Amino acid sequence: MAKYNVYGVGNALVDMEIETSEEFLKRSKIEKGLMTLVDEDRQNELLSHVEGNIHKRSCGGSAANTMIAISQLDGQAFYSCKVADDETGDFYFKDLVNNGLTTNLDEKRNPGITGKCLVFVTPDADRTMNSFLGITETFSKNEIKEDELANSEYLYIEGYLVTSETGRAAAIHAKNIAEKNSVRTSITLSDPGIVGFFKDGFKEMIGDGVDLLFCNEAEALSFTGTDNLSAAMEELKKHGATLAVTKGADGARLWDGEQMIDIEAPKVQAKDTNGAGDLFAGAFLYALTHGHSYFEAGNFACHCSSQLVTEFGARLEKATIKQIYQKMFQ
Repeated sequence: MAKYNVYGVGNALVDMEIETSEEFLKRSKIEKGLMTLVDEDRQNELLSHVEGNIHKRSCGGSAANTMIAISQLDGQAFYSCKVADDETGDFYFKDLVNNGLTTNLDEKRNPGITGKCLVFVTPDADRTMNSFLGITETFSKNEIKEDELANSEYLYIEGYLVTSETGRAAAIHAKNIAEKNSVRTSITLSDPGIVGFFKDGFKEMIGDGVDLLFCNEAEALSFTGTDNLSAAMEELKKHGATLAVTKGADGARLWDGEQMIDIEAPKVQAKDTNGAGDLFAGAFLYALTHGHSYFEAGNFACHCSSQLVTEFGARLEKATIKQIYQKMFQ
């Protein structure tokens, strides 16, 4: 029996969520709905002029949110990432451990600046991210713990690693280790803008294919260069043995290796879509590694994400996500 259900690799960013207006985004020349990489000066400039309600900070990064969801469900997850030896890095490490994750961060950390992500949430519930990567831009093979990865059921790769040469190399290295040790591989495409700009890098990370590919509809269309989801999924089958494509309020479409499965999402009033895809992946992977079918995993993941978008913040409370699971499966 594997020690970990999922071994995740990704960026370590302290998230600050800000409720603001579309007018502020336009005035600040922030491209709505996408993740944009910025330097520290630009991020500080935005913070100094920010308008809106600022929520408490939390340890984040897409894959971190996914791993925390697995841990909240009492699954076993390991997260490889990189933070600096600074106050923000200390906060990140403590928050990660308090959320039940095992990590490489208990080792000596290097001087530098821990990355931060400003998440702007507009009244239409859309989320726009401006990220200063800081030291996580140098995430590398050195942060991969081969023994722990080899003792996992799944490897989960955050697509944002494609923006860094060392991050991309680390993802490829982790995938090679996983395949040598019969660990199933998964990746998320993360963001449609990143997919469009780094398509060749994604193909390099995916290599000859992964066992499970996560993306949303916009990312699927961007990666495949099509304007039709059915056609996109046929193309994606060349890269993933199985697929999980989220469609926002319309639920998800899955390919389990044999058949297409459409999942309906509960109808809710969305306030904030930040973290919905991350939670979907975490809930889905937890369900798969605990004996559930693709339909059951997708249905559970859609219910979790639908609950999340009715609240502010990138994660559900542990009691809430466990209650959803118990209601559906026990």
